[in-house]
Amino acid sequence: MAPASAAAPSTADPLARSVAQLKSHAAVSHYAEGQTFTLKNVLTDNDGTQHVRLHRYYQGLPVFGGDLVVQLAKDNTFRGVSQTLQAAPNVGTAPKLDAAAAGRTALATSTATTRRVDGSQLVYDTDATGTALAYEVVVGGAYADGTPSELHVLVDATNGKVRDAWEGVQRDGTGNTFHSGSVPVGTTLSGGTYQLNDGARGGHKTYDLNGATSGTGTLVTNASNVFGDGTLANRQTTAADAHYGAAETWDYYRNTFGRNGIRNDGVAAYSRVHYSTNYVNAFWSDSCFCMTYGDGDASQGWTPLTSLDVAGHEMSHGVTSNTAGLRYSGEPGGLNEATSDIFGTLVEFYANNANDPGDYLIGEELRTNGVPLRYMDQPSKDGQSADCWSRRVGRLNVHYSSGVANHFFYLLAVGSGSSSYGNSPTCNGGTVTGIGNAKAGAIWYRALTVYMTSLTDYAGARAATLSAAADLYGAGSAEYNTVAAAWSAVSVN
Repeated sequence: MAPASAAAPSTADPLARSVAQLKSHAAVSHYAEGQTFTLKNVLTDNDGTQHVRLHRYYQGLPVFGGDLVVQLAKDNTFRGVSQTLQAAPNVGTAPKLDAAAAGRTALATSTATTRRVDGSQLVYDTDATGTALAYEVVVGGAYADGTPSELHVLVDATNGKVRDAWEGVQRDGTGNTFHSGSVPVGTTLSGGTYQLNDGARGGHKTYDLNGATSGTGTLVTNASNVFGDGTLANRQTTAADAHYGAAETWDYYRNTFGRNGIRNDGVAAYSRVHYSTNYVNAFWSDSCFCMTYGDGDASQGWTPLTSLDVAGHEMSHGVTSNTAGLRYSGEPGGLNEATSDIFGTLVEFYANNANDPGDYLIGEELRTNGVPLRYMDQPSKDGQSADCWSRRVGRLNVHYSSGVANHFFYLLAVGSGSSSYGNSPTCNGGTVTGIGNAKAGAIWYRALTVYMTSLTDYAGARAATLSAAADLYGAGSAEYNTVAAAWSAVSVN
């Protein structure tokens, strides 16, 4: 099968065609009366095959974990469906718990320093045990370090228990910056001043929050077309780093996969720098469709969080949100974080910046002592991440459960044993010969955009990447077999 392009959705009616196929294949799609669907996006292969990503509703309520991708051939032949739903929802819509009680439970679940209920809705939540009626309560607020919180809490509408919770604000673990040297940045001349406004990349803008923790701040401008001087004494240096990282990330996705921005609609996100005071972090937020960077804390050995791999990492959270939508908890959350680590790494390689050569270290430029946040060759070197899958992986913080997928990707791209990038062991004692970044990245991207859904776990990721490898290189190809071997090498069989 020809690889997918990132073209805009077809002008045909993929939603109606997909729903008709779901009804005709109810045994595999778990379609039943009372279900409706809305279109999220469409990915079209060069041979005309369409991968139609849908949201599922039952009795008018969204079905969490019911999202799916319908695979349709050009002649409308049904080629299958990617989903995690195991059975059609069949419970009622009358809650035994009221919204106020669910809100109190959700507030108690949050560990933010300040918190408030920003809204709630009834949903159906699905997992391996079936479907339950639940409230999705959004708790806003902020943590002690100033990071905003947008905690989504699923409260069972029958027994009042918390079914799951995840952050809507997806952030890296810590923050710093490195100087990328003298680099081009996209600007716009307006009213006699230059703006960090990149018209070539969807109008991506960079703003200075000047220590604030809300709003957009002030658009970074200068009388000359030069921003920053390479030192942190000039606050525009950090803005230039963030702007450059956003441009490299945009270019990586566009030139590698034909993806036209995070949502594939040609519209840019935006960046905010100088968030809060001594803030040692960075984060992506769907609600503002933006990246935000703190200045770090020099007294603790941290500098601003505007490194290339951090920029690529944060923007890739947006790509994940607008494709598979991997829920930010459990194994899906680990895959979400790993996806950002993988593409943040590939952005770093793509940029080919002499000041920060590509590697498989995450955040190596963030600490003045040079110690990275995470290692892809052997994730456990950070003292907390998992090298190998086990049943406990889903209970780890998502930044540490991501280690299994990071380790898989390193083995797939580089291979096991010693190399110039590290020394990667395998969990089964086997040997893996890598296939390179280009093929490994293509496989992960296709798996993310075509086969993974919101509750994909590690077993599902193995299946998704094998399907992607078969599409791109053929079932039984060297690339396909290496995907299988690399997953087995991290104990995902």
